[in-house]
Order: sequence, then structure tokens, then C-alpha cells
Amino acid sequence: MSVVGFDVGFQNCYIAVARSGGIETIANEYSDRCTPAYISLGPKSRAVGAAAKIQIVTNAKNTIQGFKRLHGRAFDDPFVQTEKSRLAYELQNIPSGSVGIKVHYLNEERVFAVEQIMGMLLSKLKETSENALKKPVTDCVISVPSFFTDVERRSMISAAKIAGLNCLRLMNDTTAVALAYGIYKQDLPTPEEKPRNVVFVDMGHSAYQVSICAFNKGKLKVLGTAFDPHFGGRNFDEVLVDYFCDQFKTKYKLNVKANVRALIRLHQECEKLKKLMSANASDLPLNIECFMNDIDVSGRMNRVQFEEFCTALLSRVEAPLKSIVEQVKLPFEDIYSVEILGGATRSPAVKERIAKFFHKEVSTTLNADEAVARGCALQCAILSPAFKVREFSITDVAPFPITLKWKNSTEEGLGEYEVFSKNHPTPFSKVITFYKKEPFDLDAFYSNPRELYYPDSKIGRFTVQNVTPQNDGECSKVKVKVRVNIHGIFNVSSASLIEKQKADSGQIDDVPMETEQLSRDTANAKIDDQGTMQVDQEEVHSQQKDQNEEQNDVSQIPSTDSEEKNDPAVESKDQKPKIKVKSVELVIKSELPKQLVQDHLNNYIENEGKMIMQDKLEKERIDAKNAVEEYVYEIRDKLCGLYEKFINEADKQKFTQLLEDTENWLYEDGEDQPKQVYIDKLNDLKNLGQPVQDRYKEHEERPKAFDELGKKIQLFMKTIDAFKNKDENYEHIDAAEMAKVEKNVSSSMEWMNNRMIAQNNQMVFQDPIVKVAEIINKVKELESTCDPIVNKPKPKVEPLPEKDKANGPLHEESGIDLKPESAAAGGDNPKPTEQQKPVETRNTEMEVD
Repeated sequence: MSVVGFDVGFQNCYIAVARSGGIETIANEYSDRCTPAYISLGPKSRAVGAAAKIQIVTNAKNTIQGFKRLHGRAFDDPFVQTEKSRLAYELQNIPSGSVGIKVHYLNEERVFAVEQIMGMLLSKLKETSENALKKPVTDCVISVPSFFTDVERRSMISAAKIAGLNCLRLMNDTTAVALAYGIYKQDLPTPEEKPRNVVFVDMGHSAYQVSICAFNKGKLKVLGTAFDPHFGGRNFDEVLVDYFCDQFKTKYKLNVKANVRALIRLHQECEKLKKLMSANASDLPLNIECFMNDIDVSGRMNRVQFEEFCTALLSRVEAPLKSIVEQVKLPFEDIYSVEILGGATRSPAVKERIAKFFHKEVSTTLNADEAVARGCALQCAILSPAFKVREFSITDVAPFPITLKWKNSTEEGLGEYEVFSKNHPTPFSKVITFYKKEPFDLDAFYSNPRELYYPDSKIGRFTVQNVTPQNDGECSKVKVKVRVNIHGIFNVSSASLIEKQKADSGQIDDVPMETEQLSRDTANAKIDDQGTMQVDQEEVHSQQKDQNEEQNDVSQIPSTDSEEKNDPAVESKDQKPKIKVKSVELVIKSELPKQLVQDHLNNYIENEGKMIMQDKLEKERIDAKNAVEEYVYEIRDKLCGLYEKFINEADKQKFTQLLEDTENWLYEDGEDQPKQVYIDKLNDLKNLGQPVQDRYKEHEERPKAFDELGKKIQLFMKTIDAFKNKDENYEHIDAAEMAKVEKNVSSSMEWMNNRMIAQNNQMVFQDPIVKVAEIINKVKELESTCDPIVNKPKPKVEPLPEKDKANGPLHEESGIDLKPESAAAGGDNPKPTEQQKPVETRNTEMEVD
């Protein structure tokens, strides 16, 4: 199982993976751990990431960036209309009412949904992680801003499916950061002690988020969140862009905002200048060559001047900070530290505002860019059975309050109940009891539209079907389970009809019973004439249980199979009859705004697969073309250098002309040809070039091969001489076998001398008489024949029996006298008997020596 965390930012993306050594942020094919969130579509293929970003100027209308802000939005959304004027590419209304992105791809006009564009980016991140892990990647955790609504979160999950990813959890950015911060801390207070409260401030390119988290050992609880979704680093960039646009208009008479490419270049340079001013307070230049109409432009800016221009923007830093402190009602002295992250927090003015508000120096212990991705990877490791991670529970919060509305049974008007308040713990489930006679609708809304950064407060409509009255005509009891799941998405996950019947007298003893007391006066109860709703039960689910039970919760359709089960029975005070309870699962029909229809989703998945294949084919075609071009340049340079003496003049002129013709063809008719054409061109070149390369290679490696053969021959000749001189190391070798060695050595020496003489008489531009492979084979042949003979082991020495050793003869050579015990005791040495004589004198002597 893969363990991967994706931080999908508005401008940049980061990937973290879990390895045996811990969490690692991986690099892409450019050895950069940051992958730009850019997609560029061309006439042949797509470019994603860094390859797309470099086309932002040359292919502006087909290079897409900033699309994360468009998730789940309608085309007529005021925010979309405002963003439309800032984008170089064209937005279009698609049949579902959502926003589409219009581009030219494969030489035709195409409109892509935002989910498709995000799917392209996630496919690239998936490919990068697979290249790093050397195995397929499916399961992952993806970060989203904490202010994302249900529609935006469902859109992100659909994009993950298009990319072939199984998103185990959509994790809020600041929650991921808190996990990365807390899981490694060894000094956190115990669960019984007062928690450690830490503020996390995340200001990225396009959004500003703040959360306060309480830490205990093995536990993280988010206390509250606040945000400004339309405030980030890009707002500061726009201040610089507006300033220099006015300056260039006055100084150079240039209308920069009327030229898309010039405006993009100015944005890029202003972003660089802003980053330089964060580290340097002196005057800094801005220079752009051939900016517009072949005019070079220049300007200057310093930090003090820049901060004066940004006074109104900097005042927005404090609003979310005030909001979250009011929500949590936490005094400043109870805040342990303030952790900042995100690129925009590197600005000294932003740091100063945050520190001044909390009366505390800000802390930068976390990696400002990579902390979110690392937290997502840690969450994925916690959810994965493949990794053992220390126990660490995570409780997030609902950023917006959620209310259920339904139609009363007899009166006009709506019943209403706030099921989840602001900052309510999540994941969380509640079971609500209704008393109804017929199917009914539950409309889910965000309670306070004014706090919502989304034009539509409606979450969805959930119709509980197949509700019927009791046999006596009374209202049926319907239990409805609502929840905010692990992704932060609200859903009516299940409903059941409770039918109660008197059990047969003969079966009373067989049915276990419980007593159920239905409290009608609970504080949260809503009662009308014939329909009653009350909160019957609530429970917090652990992450693993939540993941296992509701991994496919977005489908919103529970099982319709009926099953009987025992439920607490109502017990009468007088007769106390036994009650048989039957629970029937009900069908829930969901109507969710802007949710992708399954057919559309399947179509998007299929199209993404086709585009991936098209990209692969185009890459192979480009690689084949590059191989021809590379071969032309490489071989042409070497023909005048390394290979010059290995080709005759006539062949050289012919080959040089072919190389020149091929080069001209590449930049004319060969600019855009099928892959096979380039392969054929390369083969034609290699037919002339390969013999030259082979001759050079043979000339370089032949002396080494002959030297190796010569060393082997000398080695075996020394062995033969030693054998002839009665060397004891070879006296066990048979003379006939050694004669065989001598014959092979002589033959090899003769072969080598003949080949060396013949090769020396050959011109270097002619094909070699002997090739290196032949010499290597000769070495192997000599070794296979002679090595087994000359390396033949000596016969093993048989050890003497203990008895023979004790009664052995006198070994005069060593001066060792082995006497029998009787002789040692006294008397002369007896003559050894036949039984006492050594079995093999030679072996005995060798043993003593």
C-alpha cells in the first residue's frame, strides 16, 4: 500500500512519502521538490508542472493556472466573474452550470471541467511519486483549505478519481500542519494535564488560514479555525504590478494591461522582486528586456516604500486572528507558541503584525513550504496498515454550522434544527429520530450564509423514501443518521424504520428485550402535531472506523436490504408486554448541487487515460527525433577528432554530406514527422557511422585484451616450468595432463602472435583482422582447459587411528618419539608388529612434515 501525501496549493504542489526512515519530501524530474500547479495544452500533448510554467508567456491562452479557486463554482458565480478578468485563458459555461476552461488541444477547441484539469495535475503528482517509490501509487491523502465547502470537497474527490487515486482523506491544510508539528513532540502534556495550545498561521499564494490546536500526548484537537480565502501573497504581487503599470505608462507610454504576455512577464518579475525585498531593505531594481514593442523597461522599489503601498492589505492580517481568539475564548497567556508557514509569511511586515497581535515572537520551526505535505503523508501512514505509527488521534472541526430543514406534517412551514454548530468536532455522527407517516425531505444548509465564502448556502436535499404509517395509523419512528465524514463532507448516511409488534406468546421467552426510554423533553427536541424529531444519539468515530465504514460515503446511497434486529422495547407499566422490533433500512435519494454525474465522471476518467497515452506516444516521438539530432551532432564532432583516422577520405565525405542533409531536414521537412520516420533516419546514419565507431572501439580495447591473454599464457608457462622442475606443489598432477596444458598454451601463443602481426599490418580505417570478442573467447577457452588441471587439489591426508598414533614408530625426521605405554613404563623398545605399522608411509611422513 502506498503512503503518499499531496499538498495541492493554489500555485505550487509538494509530495511527501513515508519510507522506513520517516517522512520524505520527494523531488520531480527537475530535481525540484516544488511542482508548479500549471497545465499547458498544445497541438500534440500536454505539459504539466515546471514544463508548463515555462510556456506561460509563449502559450498564454492554453496554459492554465489558478484553477483550484474554481472548484465547485458556477460560471455565473460573482467570484468567477471577478477572477475571469485576471486570467489569460478563457472560461466558459458548461451544461451542468459549472465553470469550464476553453483551450486548444490537439488542434481543436476543447472545454475541460475544473475536475479534469485538477485530475491532470494529480496524475502528474502520482507519476512523480511512483517514480520515487518504484511502485504503483493509489492510496493518498490530499490537502484542501479549511474553508472549502461540501461542493468544493466533492469536486476535489472527483478529480482524484479521474487521476486514478483513492483519496483516504481530504485533510485541512492547518490540520495537516498541526499533525506534522505534534506527532514528533516528546514533551507533550499527558491526557490528564492541561493541553498545550499552539496557533498555526498559514498564508499562501491565494488564501490565509489560522487555526488553534490543543495538544496532549498522542492527541490533537483542533479548537477552531478562521480564514480569509481571498487574501494571500498574490495580493501583494498585484500592488507591485499596479505600481509599475502606472510607472511604465507614464515613463514609456506603454499600456501594459492591454497586453496579456507583457502583463504575465510583469507578474513574474514583481513576484521575484517581492521575495528579494523580504530579505533586503535597500533599493532593488526591476529590469525587463524587450518588454513591449522592443522596449526595455526598468524601475526601482524598496521595502519601506512597498510596505507603505500595502498598508491596507496588511490591516487584513489581524481580522482572522481576532476572529479565532473570539471563537476559542483563549487568553494569550495560554498560547504556547505561534507557528507560521506559507510563502507570504516570509514578509517581515506580516511577521511583525502576527507577533504584535499575540504579544509573542512567531516561531518558524516548521518548513514553511513542505509542512502540509508532510502532515498529509503522516495521516496516510496512520490510515495505512503497511506502516506502524505511534498512536495519535486527530479531531478536526466543522468550519461552518450546518442546519437541517424539513416540512412539518400538518402545518405549513418548516421544522429546523442545527445539527452541527461552528467548530463542532469532526468526524462526527448523530442519530436523529423523526415520527412520520410518509416519505419526507431533509434539506441541509450552512446556517450562516454571511460567514460563507460561497454564494450558495445549500448543501443538498436528502429524501427518505418508503416511510409508511404504523398498523394503527400512527406515525412511524424513523431513525436518521447524519454525519460529517472524514473528508469534512456532510451526508445523511442512513435511515431506518422502526416497526414494533407484539410478539406471539409462545415466542416471548425467545426474544431478548431491553427497555427504551424516549425522552420527549430533551433540550434539542423539535415537536409538531404529528411529527417529532429528537436527537437520539451522538458519537465520535475514530479515523480508522470512519474510513472503513464510509470510504464510499460520497455516493450517498445506503443499502436497501431489510433485516430484522432486536431493538429496545417499550414496556407498559401494567401488563409489561414483550415487543418484537423490526428495523427496516430505508432508501435515501440525494440531490447534491454541482455533483458530477457518474456517467460524466466515467467519461472524464476515460479521457484522462487517452490523454496520458497521447502524452506517452508524443514523448516517444520527441525522444526519437532528439536521438537523431543528438547522433548528428555527436558523430560529426568526432569525425574531426576521435574517429578521424578510422574512416577513409571518400567515406568521410559521403558520411559528412549525409549528416549535413539530415540536419537540414530536421529543421525543415523533418520538424514534425512520425516516430518511425526518425527511427529509419537514425538507422540510415548508423549504417555508415557504426563501423567507424566499432573500429575505434576495437582499436582502444584490443591491446587490453591481448595483454590479458598474454598474462594468462605466461602464468601457465610458469606452472609448466615448475612441474618440470619437480615442484612439490604440482607433483600430484599427471604428466599427460600437464602435456595437454603445454600444448594449449603453445597453440594460444602461436595464435596470438599471428593475429598481432596480421593486425599490425592492417590500416586502422580497415575492418580489424581480430576482434576483441575473439580474444576474450580465446582467454576463456584457455582458462576452461588449463585451470582445472593446474589447480587440481592435492589428495587429502588420511588421519591415523588413535591406536596407531599411540603405538606409532619413531619419526626420526622430526625427533618425535612415540612410545607405547608399556615401553614408557620401563624396558626396551619392542619391535613394532605388523599391526602397528603405518598404513601409508608417504602420508605419515607428509603429516609429520
